[in-house]
Parts: sequence; C-alpha cells; structure tokens
Amino acid sequence: MRDQPFYATGEGDTFGKLLDLLNRLDAARIWYRLHHSRPDTVMIDVAVPGWRWEIEFASDGSVAVERYRSIAGVEDDPALVEALFTA
Repeated sequence: MRDQPFYATGEGDTFGKLLDLLNRLDAARIWYRLHHSRPDTVMIDVAVPGWRWEIEFASDGSVAVERYRSIAGVEDDPALVEALFTA
C-alpha cells in the first residue's frame, strides 16, 4: 500500500479519507464493518483481538474515534451474557 493517501485530495475531503482508511484496513487484513445509522455519518466498526474501534466520518469533514478495550480477556461464565439485558 502507498505511504501517501491516494484518494484524499485535501482538507475536508471526507470521502477520500474514508476510502484511504478502508484501503489500509483491507491491505492490513483487519476486519471491519460499515454502518450508516445517522443521516450525516458513515461509521467503520473495526475489531482486532482485545479491541473494538468505532471510526465515524461525518459530512462536515470531522472524524471521531472511539476505542473499547477488553477488560478481562476471555471469560467462560455464561451468566455474563445476561448482563447485556440488565444494564
């Protein structure tokens, strides 16, 4: 993959930045999924062992990143699944 962005043409080129990041993720063989849950954003959900990232590209040119780190590793307690429904 190139060291320089291929698609991004300048400041505020949100779509180019999005394409460049997708190409880098593909080249690195990093799993991701695209989401469109708000009318003005596209989110990339990235998963690597122990981490989950949400990278959101907005129509105003902003890019927001949230990272979630595994706190306990792998746990084998099936009751933990119920915590999803009690929070």
